[in-house]
Amino acid sequence: METPRSVHHIGLAVDDLDGALDTYERLFAARLEQRTRVEEQGVEAASIRVGDSRLELLGALGEDTPVGRFLAKRGPGMHHVAYEVDDLRATLARLSEAGAELIDETPRRGMFGLEVAFVHPDSVHGVLSEVVSVG
Repeated sequence: METPRSVHHIGLAVDDLDGALDTYERLFAARLEQRTRVEEQGVEAASIRVGDSRLELLGALGEDTPVGRFLAKRGPGMHHVAYEVDDLRATLARLSEAGAELIDETPRRGMFGLEVAFVHPDSVHGVLSEVVSVG
C-alpha cells in the first residue's frame, strides 16, 4: 500500500508575503529556499526552511483566487498540509478506494516543479491535504 513518507510542507496563507518572510526569518531563523509567482493559480509562494522542516508561505495575487478567497473567509493561517509520497498515482488510487474525495483525480504540476494533487478538506476533518511527488 502506498503511504506517505513524511510531511513535505505545511502551507500557510499570508496577507503580506514579504512581511511574513521577514517575520519567519527574524523569529525562527527561516531560510528562503525558493520563491515563485504562478499567475494561473493566482498565487506567489515562498518555500522556507526552518531547521529540517519546510513551510510554504502563500500570498494571493487577487481576491478572486483560491488563496484570496481563503484569506477573505478565514484570514491568514494554515492553508494545507502536504504529504510526500513515492508514487502519486498509486496514492490517488488508494485514497479514492478508501473513500476520499479528490480535488485532483490526476496529478498536476504544482509550484516549484512538483507533481501534486489535492484531497478535499471534507475527507480529512476539515484540512485541505496535498500529496506531493518530488521524484
